[in-house]
Amino acid sequence: MTLLQVMPESEPTTVELRTRDSEKIAATLAELGVEYENWATRDLPAKADQDTVLAAYATEVEDLKAKGGFRLVDVAALRPDPEDETYPARAAKARGTFLDEHRHAENEVRFFVAGQGCFYLHLNERVYAVVCEAGDLLSVPAGTTHWFDMGPTPDFVAIRFFEEEDGWVGDFTGDPIAANFPRLDELVADPA
Repeated sequence: MTLLQVMPESEPTTVELRTRDSEKIAATLAELGVEYENWATRDLPAKADQDTVLAAYATEVEDLKAKGGFRLVDVAALRPDPEDETYPARAAKARGTFLDEHRHAENEVRFFVAGQGCFYLHLNERVYAVVCEAGDLLSVPAGTTHWFDMGPTPDFVAIRFFEEEDGWVGDFTGDPIAANFPRLDELVADPA
C-alpha cells in the first residue's frame, strides 16, 4: 500500500504526517502541484517484456499521452533473478544513480506496474517521502528537487512517460540532504 511520510528538511527524524490513506496522499500532494492517482493493476508474468506491459495498459497509456503531451513511453524494470549473475552489480549501480537530490527539465511521470520505489520530494522546507507501489501513478512537476530510492534489493517495473528523449536526464543540485533521510527499506519497515 502506498505511503506518504512528511518531514521537515532540517529534522529528518520528526514525522509531521505519515499516512497510507490514498485520498489524503492525493490531496496533500495536489497542494504541491504533484499528481497522484491509482490505476487498476493487471496480472502479468513476472518477466513480462516491455511490449507485454505496454499492451496491458494501452488504454491508460494512450489517455495519459494525449492528456500530458507525452511523445515517448518505455518500461523500466529491475527485478531480482537468481539466474542473473549481473543483478547485484546492476542493482547497486541503479540504486546509486538517483539517490542524490536532482531535478528534471520536464515532469517525471511514473506508473508502477509491480514492486515499489520511493520518491523524496523536497518542497516548502519539507521532504515528502512517497512510497509508490503497484497501481500508483505519480507525476512530479518539472524543476522539483527530489531523489529516488529503489531499495537495497530493487524490485520494480514502471512505465515512464517523456516529452523529449532527454527528459529523464537529472540536473544534480550537489546538496547532500538525501543522506540525512530514512531510505525506502526503513520507511516501509516502520510500523507507525
